[in-house]
Amino acid sequence: MTDKIDSIVLFIQQYSGLTAELQVKLFKTVVAGAVFYLVLLGIRRLIHWRIKDRTKQYLARKTAGYATGFMVVLFVWRIWFGQGLATYIGILSAGLAIALKDPLANLAAWLYITVRKPFSVGDRIAINGSAGDVIDQSLFSFTLVEIGNWVDADQSTGRIIHIPNGWLFQYSIQNYNQGFNFIWNELPVLVTFESDWKKTKEILSDTANRHSAVKSEYAAQQIRRAARQYLIHFEHLTPIVWTDVKDSGVQLTIRYLCEPRRRRSTASGIWEDILEEFAKHSDIEFAYPTQRFYDNAREGNAAGPAPQTGPQG
Repeated sequence: MTDKIDSIVLFIQQYSGLTAELQVKLFKTVVAGAVFYLVLLGIRRLIHWRIKDRTKQYLARKTAGYATGFMVVLFVWRIWFGQGLATYIGILSAGLAIALKDPLANLAAWLYITVRKPFSVGDRIAINGSAGDVIDQSLFSFTLVEIGNWVDADQSTGRIIHIPNGWLFQYSIQNYNQGFNFIWNELPVLVTFESDWKKTKEILSDTANRHSAVKSEYAAQQIRRAARQYLIHFEHLTPIVWTDVKDSGVQLTIRYLCEPRRRRSTASGIWEDILEEFAKHSDIEFAYPTQRFYDNAREGNAAGPAPQTGPQG
């Protein structure tokens, strides 16, 4: 058996120029890759069998892939370079720092994301003008399903955005979900000066209370958790209606809490209720920009200039 192996090695060396030592290293590398691949397949099958939650399943598969890849790199390095790991790292580090600046920054940012968790898969975030829901996270980039842009009220556009991890070190990131899992939304309602604005304010307040997210126990738990984790203080968590005066009428602005992904649906529900309620009251009318023209001669405005007459002969 040994003679057959030696003859095969000699045959390959004659026709390919690969030495016996190099052939052994290549063979070990292929075997190691195959073994670790089979191990990874087994781990993924076990994860699929034991974990039913899709989010936890996704995170477990990602973690298993990274761990297996790291072990493959260490094992292959040992096959090819033996114990000289520190020496080779010292030689290559200076060149890698310059040539691989962006990839290394992405890797460092990935480590920051993993440890500090400024966002997780499933969170809605915005960074450098791009906003969306995080659907994937890898060593060099993370992926969003875009929201906004030409679509109103933070609705999905259907486009996929791939963002390098290194952006976290260059731009601020806004997380819609972390800590306090709600956002404030405002709806301005403009009524005429002749309308009964006090009655209007009561109607808007009742409508906002029906649609506010603060009513649920889940919202209360989120608020208490955010207060413990961050220095967050809100004086008013229940909806409130603010009063202001504009050129065309009295503006009443509804301010209420909603879940980030329900901003448009809650706004639509509030507006439908407002339209139905306003239709029941003749003393409430929507205002809009208007122009008024005065005719001093016809309206009898004594303060206006006297009408012009023809030249005297």
